[in-house]
Amino acid sequence: MATINKYILTTSFVAVCCVQAFAQTEEHSLEEIEVVSHHTFSDIIPVQTLGGERLEKLNALNVADALRYFSGMQVKDYGGVGGIKTVNIRSMGSQHLGIYYDGIELGNAQNGQIDLGQFSLDNVESVSLYNGQKSSLMQTASDYGNAGSVYIRTRVPHFEVGKNNHFRGGIKYGSSNMLRVSALYEHKFSERLNVSLNLGTLTSNGRYDFRYRRYTISGELAYDTTAVRQNGDVQSIRIEGNVNGLLNRGSWSLKGYTYQSGRGIPGAIVNNVWKRGERQTDGNTFFQGTWQEDIGSAYSFRVLAKYANYRTHYANRDTTTMLVDNHYTQQEAYVSTTHCVQFFKWLSASMAYDMRWSGLTSDAYACPEPQRWTHLISLATAVSLHRFSAQASILYNNTRDKGRASATGVTPVGVMSDISRFTPALFLNYYITRDKSLSVRGYMKNSFRMPTFNDLYYAEMGNSNLTPEKASQYDLGIRYTIARKQWTLTATADAYYNNVKDKIIAYPKGQQFRWTMLNLGVVHITGVDAETDVTYETLPIYGNPLKCSLRLQYTFQKSIDVTDNQDSYYRHQIPYTPRHSGSVIFNADWKHFSFNYSFVYTGERYSLQDNIAVNHLEPWYTSDMSLSYSMAVARTQLRLTLEVNNIFAQDYDVILNYPMPQRTYAISLDVRL
Repeated sequence: MATINKYILTTSFVAVCCVQAFAQTEEHSLEEIEVVSHHTFSDIIPVQTLGGERLEKLNALNVADALRYFSGMQVKDYGGVGGIKTVNIRSMGSQHLGIYYDGIELGNAQNGQIDLGQFSLDNVESVSLYNGQKSSLMQTASDYGNAGSVYIRTRVPHFEVGKNNHFRGGIKYGSSNMLRVSALYEHKFSERLNVSLNLGTLTSNGRYDFRYRRYTISGELAYDTTAVRQNGDVQSIRIEGNVNGLLNRGSWSLKGYTYQSGRGIPGAIVNNVWKRGERQTDGNTFFQGTWQEDIGSAYSFRVLAKYANYRTHYANRDTTTMLVDNHYTQQEAYVSTTHCVQFFKWLSASMAYDMRWSGLTSDAYACPEPQRWTHLISLATAVSLHRFSAQASILYNNTRDKGRASATGVTPVGVMSDISRFTPALFLNYYITRDKSLSVRGYMKNSFRMPTFNDLYYAEMGNSNLTPEKASQYDLGIRYTIARKQWTLTATADAYYNNVKDKIIAYPKGQQFRWTMLNLGVVHITGVDAETDVTYETLPIYGNPLKCSLRLQYTFQKSIDVTDNQDSYYRHQIPYTPRHSGSVIFNADWKHFSFNYSFVYTGERYSLQDNIAVNHLEPWYTSDMSLSYSMAVARTQLRLTLEVNNIFAQDYDVILNYPMPQRTYAISLDVRL
């Protein structure tokens, strides 16, 4: 912990020094440079995106906070600044959702859970959600294998004429003694080469007030007390460096990323236990590179490579439970190559091959140290006519596991040694009107995902009898856009049906780091996603127009277990899936002022399979507000922001017995040179 604190102090010092060193740098703006192949088709399935100023004004700490505002998305939040945060799409589970960081998928073969709380928005340009898959042919084979994908795109420097340096720094302080410091420096060596370095630190004691109320089966009040959340402290440092280059007809990039953190795990509040002795230290580092180029007018290729090393130290020193002190190391090597050929102006095809190796070692008892080789081959074709567009693809997935025999005699070989699947997909889009303002679209897709290492090989955490999860997806939607001089409107609605066989569900098992896994068998998911986005600009008011934007999203999901009609929970809603959920984002800008209001609603859910009163969870909602003031001092742009989260101080749990914070406050200062 002392080492992490030393890193945090060092990074904060570096950020201050950078402000001093570049105080004379000219004013600038950061924009995105995107090299687009001439084989790229427009998205058949519209993408949900939060980016630019709207993303900044949400004042979200991390990627998971931003994803709460996407339709069809469920976020599992275990509370507090340092609490684990995972997401899933349309009740498919988090393992069916691919998380891509600048085009390369983030992996976790151990438990399949990507903790998005580890990824700050300080250096993020946009966050996008695709249902089904991205429509571009120039993508990796793994992109075709997920039920949906989240693309996190970091900033790419853009320099105006005569400018070679950019700097951006920020500091934020808030409730739970939370302090966040960030710094971004960009430098242009030439018109074809630039670099960037992003540093960020976060500290918090993790303590916050909450109200704890529980009722008996008969409905009588069993507990009603107010307490302070304990053991939720976090200290983290994040460093990311990028090198970006331009070719005559393409681009290349290199990225290095490291995240080091130490945190307490407050755990579930059960049996009147209010404080846990669990600690977790993470050290996540990866390096990745991309090369994309057009050769002639009909052929493009892209090559990606990545190496990742994830280290976790989990310790439970609570004498009332089993003492644990284990170290885990995951390694991952990944290469991908994609080739795209344009046969005609309206017809293109692509082929992609991915190879991923994952290995896990641990000093935990009976660890079989499994290794997994995954080979993916995709073939795809796209047609784009005047009003009609389509994309068809097929993915071959071959996965092999190996490992040594454990102390209990369990070995991965023979349990899940060689699995192969073909998964096809078809996407269609048709513009009803000539101006392309109204369109209908739909898709059919099969997806497949392997159980994780924890799912299969650890008797204390998982279930070695689990079978792979298979899903069929069907979607039919409509989109309408209209643009006028002072306002624009975009509205979308999708109805969908998912059929998931051998669905795997993860539940917290006492300690937050561990999970208990089970196959539900068959789950039918029927839902509707709707979203409306409106922007409006008034006539000048005292010389400046008032610019407003409003984003509304609503999700209905009926996700029921239909495995066995003899089960007591037959046709019951699966755990932690609300029937109704939605969000609102409203923003207003005038002169130097910016006001932002956001609202998130999650309807009633059940914590276990049986939808009975004792498992019922009440609906919850939060309202967040912020007010910003921007000004220029010499050549420096300053923005001061005040924010209040959970304005009405609602008491709620996203996950049962993991209480969330009540009203919190924060103040931040952003500096751009």
